[in-house]
Amino acid sequence: MKQFSGLWPDIVGRAAANSGLLERLVKDAQPVLDAAVRIPQSGIASWNLYYFCPHHGVRLAWRADTPHQHACPVDGEIFSGEPWDGAWWREMNGRNASACQQLGLLWRLTGETAYRDKVRTLLMGYADVYPGYEIHGDIPNNGPGKMNAQTLCEANCILEMALGYDFIRDSLAPGEQRHISENLLRCAAAFLRDHRSPQIHNHEVKISAALGVLGFILEDETLLEFAVNQPYGLRWQLENGLLAEGLWFEGSVHYHYYALQGFLAFEKLARGTRWSLLDGPWYQAMLTFPLSLLLPDGTFPRLNDCLAGQEKLNHRDLYEFAWFIWRDPQYAAVLQFTETTPDERETLLWRERPLPETPLPLIPQQSLFAPGAGLTLWRRPQQALLIKHSPWGGEHDHYDRLGLMLWHRDGWLLTDMGTTGYGAKMHYDYYKNSATHNTLSVNQTNQPPANPQVLGWHMDSDSLWLDSEVDWGKPPPELNSHSRVEWDAAAWRGVRFRRRLLWLEEVLIDLSTVENPHRQQLDWTLHLAARALDQSGTPQPFSLSGPLRHMANATMTPLNGCQPRHFARGKDTVALWLSGDGELWQGLAPDNPAIRDLSYLVMRNHLPQARFVCLWDFANHAPLTQVNVHHTPAGTHITFWRGDRVTHVTLYDDPGKRPDAILPLPESGI
Repeated sequence: MKQFSGLWPDIVGRAAANSGLLERLVKDAQPVLDAAVRIPQSGIASWNLYYFCPHHGVRLAWRADTPHQHACPVDGEIFSGEPWDGAWWREMNGRNASACQQLGLLWRLTGETAYRDKVRTLLMGYADVYPGYEIHGDIPNNGPGKMNAQTLCEANCILEMALGYDFIRDSLAPGEQRHISENLLRCAAAFLRDHRSPQIHNHEVKISAALGVLGFILEDETLLEFAVNQPYGLRWQLENGLLAEGLWFEGSVHYHYYALQGFLAFEKLARGTRWSLLDGPWYQAMLTFPLSLLLPDGTFPRLNDCLAGQEKLNHRDLYEFAWFIWRDPQYAAVLQFTETTPDERETLLWRERPLPETPLPLIPQQSLFAPGAGLTLWRRPQQALLIKHSPWGGEHDHYDRLGLMLWHRDGWLLTDMGTTGYGAKMHYDYYKNSATHNTLSVNQTNQPPANPQVLGWHMDSDSLWLDSEVDWGKPPPELNSHSRVEWDAAAWRGVRFRRRLLWLEEVLIDLSTVENPHRQQLDWTLHLAARALDQSGTPQPFSLSGPLRHMANATMTPLNGCQPRHFARGKDTVALWLSGDGELWQGLAPDNPAIRDLSYLVMRNHLPQARFVCLWDFANHAPLTQVNVHHTPAGTHITFWRGDRVTHVTLYDDPGKRPDAILPLPESGI
């Protein structure tokens, strides 16, 4: 067996010493063992991300006995035919592949032949048909598949099948070994080699990881060399795909961990060999940096492509292995934090040393400025504000430079919705658009690729300040990664968007200035997970086209001077004071999943030099009573009153100058 070199006796010892752990693994595997064997006899499987309700954007309820009927869990509607039938088979292939690894391990641990026989049946069955699977798949920016409809899915399934084969190989007859290794594993390896793309991408990581695992199990150093050291292999991906702090370039926490799963799946076999990359500078930064983004509830922000649920910290497979290799207390803290969702298999395989008995802190309390990743995360008690000034991330980006996310008390107040299954209509039609993020859109089109610049920042106990800018007059950034063109470069020609944020006590000031030389329609947008209390204006459609044609109950009122709007969530009320010559739109549009709505607020104008001001009042008592905004040649002067207490703030246009703030004297105690 190629896995767990030198470790297997210890693993067997842990299983014997902790019979309860093994019993849970056996119990979890029983439905897999009992399931009927279903192997597609032709290449009919498509894409798991088609398996979504087109109306609600939720994953359909998969059942093994209904390959032609697929139910929405929200309202029970049944979908049949394509693309859902093919996506059903993709799920079946994935379950079969996982069964090979899961049951193969239990065969090694228990010696029960039923586990070995089920894995043999699956592997022999796929080896019978795999060479004849036709190459198919037309998913944009994705290579094709044979068993599935994209190269990535092929790699994911073959990796688990290869591990299952490694568990049972010694118990197979020579002819069975040849049949599986030649007609399934080597055939798949040749296919993966032919279809790895010349780009940095999570797909290429997973494909290379699968090729590396196949190289070990088939004892083929040419596969290992291709997987690890050739251009676009694992080493190249690490050298070219990480931002300064260690975040994966695609800018999505989900895809960061997805790529890391590929790297560490390879390392679980490679450790201790000349092929391993564990001694490099990459993995520990990749494991540590995302933890600095954790929110008060222990979830991550849904940056860029992230389906509902993928924001959760549930990566025990990675942190068990990381704790085994590095013994970093932060990794132990993750395992302690996620104890309510255990992963018995990974604990059994890698928990060589127990975790510390004392609970370790995990949720950060300090604010973060990460210029390489392009993320600023300000923290106050039960509050967090994330500002996205990240570099262009390619295919999985969401066109939301200088976008905001605001956590307030017990959840998101300004949310990033993430997205739904990429094959579902709402993905491109609604979620993956500038207009559905808390940022600027032009003519409701998407921001073209651009890399923002931080002009100034400051963080201390009294104030938090960030000044950042993105200029679409500059040449677009080059990125060696395939992308769909989902933006309108002509609409954004010459536009420059600068956003300045200042957080003082219970007031957050947000000043956006936009150079708009061609007088395009500017929409400065927020969407709040709260109920609008004082929406007013003339009812009319917000738009008949574009992503916000989904907005309902839309009203428009002229925006002159500085106007307050109030929003309620639970027992809390939050006030926003708004200033920006033009129109103020409000309405409702879908959240994610699309079974509830968010309250949209849009300031719109066509001015060549536009200024939008939003002042947030978070005070639970003594709300602001008046706000004045005055633009001068030097910058923007804002005065606000809380009863008879007045504060003066000046935000300078000179990027080298920090704001001036004249605060009221503290109230004297009695």
